[in-house]
Amino acid sequence: MAYVIVGLGNPGEEYTSTRHNSGRIVLDLIRQEFDGGDFKFDKKLNALTSEVKIGKEKVLLVAPETFMNKSGNAAGSLVKTKKAAEKMLVIYDDFQLPIGRMKISYDKSSGGHNGLESVIKAVKTEAFPRLRIGTAPATAKGDAKIPHGEEKILKFILGEFKPEELKIIKKLSKKAAEGVAIFVKEGRDRATGVVNAG
Repeated sequence: MAYVIVGLGNPGEEYTSTRHNSGRIVLDLIRQEFDGGDFKFDKKLNALTSEVKIGKEKVLLVAPETFMNKSGNAAGSLVKTKKAAEKMLVIYDDFQLPIGRMKISYDKSSGGHNGLESVIKAVKTEAFPRLRIGTAPATAKGDAKIPHGEEKILKFILGEFKPEELKIIKKLSKKAAEGVAIFVKEGRDRATGVVNAG
């Protein structure tokens, strides 16, 4: 399995629609976009997995069934080298981006995101690309209205999306699927250029 797409979040019904589960939400919508089969539990990975085909490539979609700070367990089982890490895309929530926006980045630190930090430690590199899904309300200028202070941040990320916000995320997931397809077919740099251009 050359390409791996990991959607970060917490398992359990109470977390399903929370902002912190944006990675899992978008991953599931990408699965539907590419007509993937239902997610099945993989005991060895302790993750839900589904296989899709993008172009000629088989792509494994992975939603770890561990809590966020242990997300790297599944990724580390699948990705053993820096070269393999370059074919892994991690999708996660970013409260520093306004809702409806997404960005690809790589070769960067976790920025304090526990799930991403766990993946970085497990695969021993920051080189892998990640797709950051904006979750913050937008200001009148279209910037992110960022919560401040640890307590407010925690309350915000573990809070549920409003129904209208979920609609925005669903709409965004179509663009996310396009970005994933470009990543698989044309590479990281091309996908970054297209996705980050808006």
